[in-house]
Amino acid sequence: MKQFINQLVELSKIDREIDSFGPKIEAVEGRLKRALKEVEELKREVEEVEEQIKECQVKKGKNELHLKELSEKLKEIEKKSSQVKTEKELKALQLEEDIAREQINFANEEIERLEKLCETKGEEKEELLKKLGELEEGLESLKGEVQEELARLNGERDELFRKKSELISKIPQQILVFYEKIRRWAGNTAVVPVRKQACMGCYMKINDKTYAQVIKGEEITTCPHCGRILYLEEENGR
Repeated sequence: MKQFINQLVELSKIDREIDSFGPKIEAVEGRLKRALKEVEELKREVEEVEEQIKECQVKKGKNELHLKELSEKLKEIEKKSSQVKTEKELKALQLEEDIAREQINFANEEIERLEKLCETKGEEKEELLKKLGELEEGLESLKGEVQEELARLNGERDELFRKKSELISKIPQQILVFYEKIRRWAGNTAVVPVRKQACMGCYMKINDKTYAQVIKGEEITTCPHCGRILYLEEENGR
């Protein structure tokens, strides 16, 4: 029976190692996911800046069209000025001209402001595209690294599955079923050592009778408190 107990201890260690690959693989894949997310976020930033540039250009175009209309209006006012007959008509035209010139000044200022804004946004876009190019280049390199790392981890895990398969072929089915039943709720603590007469699964002290059974190793002994399978571990932690 001691042989089967030792095999269960080994099986528990292998299962623990196999389960440890989950977080390892997730961490490696997480690096790639974070890099992909960063690239996608940067692409969205580029799209947003492009939309801002388009909006800026549309506003600039509208102001240029308005400026053209105002210039035409000034020409009409100038033409009408030569035809006025009363002082009242002249004052009205002068007021209209003043308003038109004020609007022209505003339109010119707005066009200048929008040109600078478009230029600034264009520079911002170039910087983002440069950064995006660097990220995408790094991403391709990272993909290769991640694939290699995943291949290595999967290979190591497959080797553990091979060892597990080889090991369980030597353990009686009844014992395996009992082990798996406990493992369903205890996970990787289904088989635990006894240290200083205490179960290392629930950390409760076991009675002398149970402890004696663990020492003898003539049968599979479970903790009377938590039900985990117990095995003897010497005081020095050997």
